[in-house]
Amino acid sequence: MSVGGTTRIKICGITRPEDGAEAARLGADAIGLVFYAKSPRHVGIEQARAVIAALPPFVSVVALFVNPEPDYVREVLAGCAIDMLQFHGEEDAAFCRSFQRPYLKAVRVKPGVDLAEIAAQYPDARAVLSDAFVEGAHGGTGATFDWGLLPKALPLPLILSGGLDEHNVAAAVAQVRPAAVDVSSGVEASKGIKDVARMAAFISGVRHGSL
Repeated sequence: MSVGGTTRIKICGITRPEDGAEAARLGADAIGLVFYAKSPRHVGIEQARAVIAALPPFVSVVALFVNPEPDYVREVLAGCAIDMLQFHGEEDAAFCRSFQRPYLKAVRVKPGVDLAEIAAQYPDARAVLSDAFVEGAHGGTGATFDWGLLPKALPLPLILSGGLDEHNVAAAVAQVRPAAVDVSSGVEASKGIKDVARMAAFISGVRHGSL
């Protein structure tokens, strides 16, 4: 459930300083940087630093990884001002917590996946992030899933992701009442390039759905 009626917003897959700055100006609570080489939204450490430098105070920076080598995570943490980690692979809880940084665990949802059972395996995660299951992909696909598959009760706060955009996010928030929503491809002009008008419409939709 959202806290105090406010659904928090993360804009993920930021690759340009100007996009991060616009997301923050429009009201995003957090931005996501993708440290996964197979993603079209992948950023290196220098690029990530430039994005972070353009952000105003009190906007959280989340670093996304998929089955990373521990040394790479440590390299990113040493080189960038990261507030939170987000793991999209098969990382276990011991791995996720080993970096002494708050973390989120993503789960790809499909029929037969027990989100509550998986979330219980990560008791110290800040939240579980539900994404669409697409074979061979780890997020950023733009695919939606049946929100009815989400359990009514979870041991962790829920971040809703997977195919959200300005057209469906109000309905998603109104139905699911997540603690936060996470969007990447749904607010883009092209892969890795955000569209300011779509970001603005998305954030407006979240606010409307939270009412």
